[in-house]
Amino acid sequence: MSRPTGAGLSDEERYDQGMTVRREVLSPEHVDRATANATELSADWQDFITRVAWGDVWSRPALDRRSRSIAVLSSLIAHGHHEELAMHLRAAIRNGLTLDEIREVILQSAIYSGVPAANTAFRIANEVFADEL
Repeated sequence: MSRPTGAGLSDEERYDQGMTVRREVLSPEHVDRATANATELSADWQDFITRVAWGDVWSRPALDRRSRSIAVLSSLIAHGHHEELAMHLRAAIRNGLTLDEIREVILQSAIYSGVPAANTAFRIANEVFADEL
């Protein structure tokens, strides 16, 4: 069994690794906005998601970023996390998915997550990619 990417790293190193991946996937502008808007209440949350979600999970080598984006889009559609879906639709393009592939992910989600979930996902995708359609 291979050692996870974040194993043996200090919290600071995991944060730095996570911030690099987070900025590459979500865009520097998005991450700068999120961290600038951190409050006393949410600062620990920003640190946590940077270290754990981005520094540990997104940094693991077994899946490439395209595959991770497909998994994330499917999960967000299934759970109705619309704000996150819009953000990760943009990230999916940065991670190499095409609009045709995103369409197929949403269609596939209709079978397992329901037509209303896919209908909403297509609405959000149309809004996100309005300039490209």
